[in-house]
Amino acid sequence: MLRVGTQALEGTGMSKFLAATRRGFLLAAWLISSLCTVALGQDASPSAIDDAAGPEDSGQILLVVGASGTPEYAEQFEQWAARWNEVAKNSQTPIQMIGRDAEGKMNDRERLQAAIASVSPDGAAPLWLVMIGHGTFASGVAKFNLRGPDVSATELAQWLTPQQRPVVIVNCASASGPFVNRLSGKNRIVVTATKSGTEQNYARFGQFFARAIASPDSDLDHDDEVSVHEAFLRASAEVRQFYESEGRIATEHALIDDNGDGKGTPGTMFRGTRPHATAKKGAKLDGPIASRITLSPAGSRLALTPAELKERALIEDQLDALRAVDGELSAQEYDAQLEPLMLRLARIYQAAEKRAQETQSDDPPANQGDATDTEP
Repeated sequence: MLRVGTQALEGTGMSKFLAATRRGFLLAAWLISSLCTVALGQDASPSAIDDAAGPEDSGQILLVVGASGTPEYAEQFEQWAARWNEVAKNSQTPIQMIGRDAEGKMNDRERLQAAIASVSPDGAAPLWLVMIGHGTFASGVAKFNLRGPDVSATELAQWLTPQQRPVVIVNCASASGPFVNRLSGKNRIVVTATKSGTEQNYARFGQFFARAIASPDSDLDHDDEVSVHEAFLRASAEVRQFYESEGRIATEHALIDDNGDGKGTPGTMFRGTRPHATAKKGAKLDGPIASRITLSPAGSRLALTPAELKERALIEDQLDALRAVDGELSAQEYDAQLEPLMLRLARIYQAAEKRAQETQSDDPPANQGDATDTEP
């Protein structure tokens, strides 16, 4: 039988499958290989997937380094930016940096607005907007400090309005909490270093998030990828550890929002990647969507078509819904709903693996040299 309780799944291949499902077929192959052989055949391909669709686009990172104020902060911000540049390189994601080069005819605010406008509004891969620097909050207006004129959360929300593709906003600045309220929405993941505009002291969250998004140690569900949610949880924990070890009162409390309600969820409401608390007034906790967005090294992920990405997202939604009612269903009912979802996901990964194998077989062999290549 396929039935396994949620608690019993922790630490197993199936837990990894249900936790993120990005490498689910590989992780749970021992369980479903026989089912796939019967149901799919050796050369099966998913009938619901559009094989003519192009490969997954790589998205784009807009990295904004704000006004540092002092050489000490400038050095730290440069280090954080360098980490993001390495992440972009490893994941083969195009990156555009604003605020690191010499100022020209356009100020950084104008450059940021133009950069956002230049990104295609449609696509399956996300636009990442990473903001490193300081923030302010006055008269109810939260701003990110740039060289020259600053940008407010409201202005940034207006610039991002045309974007229909997923957008990940990571504001590492102080007083960044109100950006959750202004930028929250459909297809949006918003991460802020603080929970409110009144937390105006220097925020260290950006240092830990830049490190977490690139570290295998952040892979809490062991699916070989670090999601936005996982990086947020690890960075939040390290911020708390910093203040505790220094004997200081914490002046920053990070939030993540991915369900569009504009409220945000702190990392303390999770144990591992699983929520262990409930929000006030029955509000939904954030995290499920952010757990599916990653910047994985290019060599470790399978290239999925846009149609496959859409199909996978639908399956993941159904898996989340099934997990939410675990314990309310009988073993037979649970199995009846779980098995077809696993098979559908297996078809997607089986097709992607087949394409990858065919691509590798088409690559010309490396030049092994011959007698004419040998030096005397």
